[in-house]
Amino acid sequence: MTTQHKSIADEFHKYFQVMLANSEHLLNEACEVRFRVYCEEFKYEDPARFPDRRECDEYDDQSVHCVVIHRASGVTAGCVRMVPTLREDPAALLPFEKYCAESLDRDFIDSLRLDRATMCEISRLAVDGRFRRRPGEQSSRYGDSDGINLSADEQRTAPFIAISAYLAATAVTDMTGRTNVFAMMEPFLPRLLKRSGLHFSRAGEDIDYHGKRGAYFIKTEAALASMRPDLRELYECVHGELFPNGPARDIELAALRAHA
Repeated sequence: MTTQHKSIADEFHKYFQVMLANSEHLLNEACEVRFRVYCEEFKYEDPARFPDRRECDEYDDQSVHCVVIHRASGVTAGCVRMVPTLREDPAALLPFEKYCAESLDRDFIDSLRLDRATMCEISRLAVDGRFRRRPGEQSSRYGDSDGINLSADEQRTAPFIAISAYLAATAVTDMTGRTNVFAMMEPFLPRLLKRSGLHFSRAGEDIDYHGKRGAYFIKTEAALASMRPDLRELYECVHGELFPNGPARDIELAALRAHA
């Protein structure tokens, strides 16, 4: 008797759950993951700036945050945020515009002729180092007490934490009409996403910004149209977890935020 092959979506959903971080508790969880990754592990930020061990910035309050939860342990494995432009002040800069202006390809961006009310930036994508351990490692970077024992099946599924977080942010852009999407990404991520059928356009040169990163652009509609079938199935699974009431569009951003 042959065993029916399980899809990526089925396997991932078995071990992980994707949620809107629309409560103070979940937002704190996301910021704690960011602290461990950005401050302790990769040293992108000075830990002394965040004595409460939560990495945060001035864009968090206007953002919609998502988290990926490991079902067995309840631990937050990953996070991401979607930073929209402000409807009350569309000219206000997004993070990549404010901090990476000199690296941007202004001719390319201007040629897009974007309505700023439809723009956003996906940022602060982070996966807790405990879920990026190589098979066989018995302790985390910061000691045995923080170690999480993953089964072989969970370890095979863990690489999809980052992709599922990105897909969660994509679902948020779709549901809120913020479908002109920018991201500052490390060189490996566009290549990884391209293998999934997601083709980003370069919007700037690489710069030292939380590590080596470059600006990229994609339209949500194009991402959904070109997405590989197995990833589209994972996307639909993630979308259903975030928005179980169906495909209604133009959801008010305030309804999705932790401080609504």
